[in-house]
This record gives sequence, C-alpha cells and structure tokens, in this order.
Amino acid sequence: MPVFSLPLEHVFPDPRLARSDGLLAVGGDLDPSRVLLAYAHGIFPWYSEGQPILWHSPDPRFVLFPEELHVGRSLKKVMRKGHIDLTMDGAFAEVIDACARTPRPGQRGTWITRDMRSAYIELHRAGFAHSAEAWMNGQLVAGVYGVSIGRCFFGESMFSSVSDGSKVAFVALVRQLLRWDFELIDSQVRTQHLERFGGRAIPRSEYLELLDRLISSPSRREHWRFDKEVLAELRPR
Repeated sequence: MPVFSLPLEHVFPDPRLARSDGLLAVGGDLDPSRVLLAYAHGIFPWYSEGQPILWHSPDPRFVLFPEELHVGRSLKKVMRKGHIDLTMDGAFAEVIDACARTPRPGQRGTWITRDMRSAYIELHRAGFAHSAEAWMNGQLVAGVYGVSIGRCFFGESMFSSVSDGSKVAFVALVRQLLRWDFELIDSQVRTQHLERFGGRAIPRSEYLELLDRLISSPSRREHWRFDKEVLAELRPR
C-alpha cells in the first residue's frame, strides 16, 4: 500500500488503505480540528521530533471495553490503602509533560513532541482532551491522558513515579467512564499494561464500525470530575 501525502485541506484517506504496519499518511499539521477528524476516522498521529507528522491506523486495534475491566487482587489491596488522592483535569499540562519525560522500554526519546504537546493542550482547552491524576501528600505522582469524542476515549499515555500509581488512576478513570456510558477505550496498539486490565485486539473493521456509532453521541466537553461514588469505591471499607 502507498503512504499518502496529506494536502492542506483537512481530509484523510480511508484508514483501510494503511500499510501492514499501520502507517497511512504523512504531512499535514496538528491543528485541533485535523486531529479530531483523524480520531473520528480511526487515525492518530505518532512520530518523533525531527520527523514529518506520521498518521497511523493499525489492524488489529487494541482496545478495552470498560465493562470488561479486570482488577487484580494485589492492585485492589493497593487501592484499599486509601493513600492516593485522585482528580480529573486537575493538572493536564503537568501530566503530559511527565509522560514525555518518562523513559519507555525499547524507545529512544519521546513521541510527545513540542507540537504534539501544544496540540493536545489546545484540545484540552476545547474540552476534547482530559486527564486523570494521582496525588500523594499533595504531589502529582501519576497520571493518564487522552482524547474523548462521543462515548469513546482514546488513551494517549500515562506515567507514574510511584508503584501502581498510574494503575490506580487508570482504574478510577475506567470506572468513571463506565458510569458515563462510555463503551470503548482505545489503546491504539497492544500494551502489556492494558492487556492486564482486560484489553484485547479486535479487527480494524470492527473497530471502525464501533467508532462510527460511538462518536455520534454528544461529547462531554466540560471540566471532568470524578463522581463521589467512584471515589468511594476506591476508599478502604
């Protein structure tokens, strides 16, 4: 399959035309409207500093259905300690900066470039990008962020400076999304982290059908906050 060169106009080729490695197109910009259009069509930007913008749509797609969330016994014990405080949209820029600084196994540098950071902060200001944070003694110790359209959440990255911090934040986020009737959390590609929580691969064709239905729902563009019931579930009994 060829790799498409994007025009100035905000359009994308059919994601089914992506190469076997998921690469679909190159070029364009990270204008928030273009980025949202990409997500709505099962496409996302992923590249390194110094490279042109690369747009991907892998097959299969790795996802988590919120109702299939699996929480292991050891993590449940951690959550019952109640030593981690949780917020949503409380430190979006700090979370994305910490994710950019966090080393990844087998990865040199970061794919969260300066332009990517600016784009997602703009999406946050517009109400389409959100974060969940974990705090200890008033210090940010973990977090996760992503993009939300309709009833689908596209997870981008997470970090943790303490053991299990990002796992607690992620579990709380998933439980909140389930209360809001979200049906799909997109991890884009397989990660062991999400697989432990019940994530699985589905064909891109199935993913695109789900996506088309879920993004038609209104997006929650307000400042996100955890429901007190969700936080209560994570407190020691």
